[in-house]
Amino acid sequence: MSSADSVTAGLLVIGDEILSGRTKDVNIGATADFCTDLGIDLKEVRVVSDDTDDIVDAVNALRARYTYVFTTGGIGPTHDDITADAIAKAFGVALPINAQARAMLETRWKETGTEVNEARLRMARIPEGADLIVNSVSAAPGFRIGNVHVMAGVPIIMRAMLEALAPTLKGGKKVLSVAVKAAVGEGTLGGPLGALQDQYPDVKMGSYPQMGKDRVMTELVLRSSDPARLEEAADKVRAMVAQAHRNAGIEPPAETE
Repeated sequence: MSSADSVTAGLLVIGDEILSGRTKDVNIGATADFCTDLGIDLKEVRVVSDDTDDIVDAVNALRARYTYVFTTGGIGPTHDDITADAIAKAFGVALPINAQARAMLETRWKETGTEVNEARLRMARIPEGADLIVNSVSAAPGFRIGNVHVMAGVPIIMRAMLEALAPTLKGGKKVLSVAVKAAVGEGTLGGPLGALQDQYPDVKMGSYPQMGKDRVMTELVLRSSDPARLEEAADKVRAMVAQAHRNAGIEPPAETE
């Protein structure tokens, strides 16, 4: 894929609870799957604490580097939910209560008998110039400003926001993958695999050892947006693995792809 065709993304995970280990993040995997499905190349993930300046620095770095930036966490009703404040600061805009966001929230609160108070109205503060990201789960919206998409940290809400975003995003070429299993270790395959990677620089080749099984296993995964190049490279990898098996005098795995 040429750089002109490439659509890239960075993910910023925000929250002290992630860094302390109290909350186990699952949003990175969900975002990676989402990007892969759309042909978006997720290039970088950062995790930062609930510190305004740290969030501003990370957002500004990522939005200058990638087609899209996604953020998760810190848009709730409490004092430490400072993501909206940091995004507004990063873009140099005000952070007023947004009439549309307030209407969405008050409609839901009326249905659930929830009191409207100052803390809950924090969730209606949206940077000037931003568009809302619909939240079908709890009504409190995310928002998009420039190429930055700000979403909740609660996994079910974050995934709903991703689905709402999907039609608005430009996808790249779909990346295809082929897996080849080998019954030898990475050390045996490293040299020849590296030579094949040099021969096929447009096909990403990864090596993943499989631990804790009856015998040594390595899974080689090849990825490319060009089906013909992918299959050509995969054939070379299969031949290389077959030779490694012959050299070691062992039977190949039952599944080779």
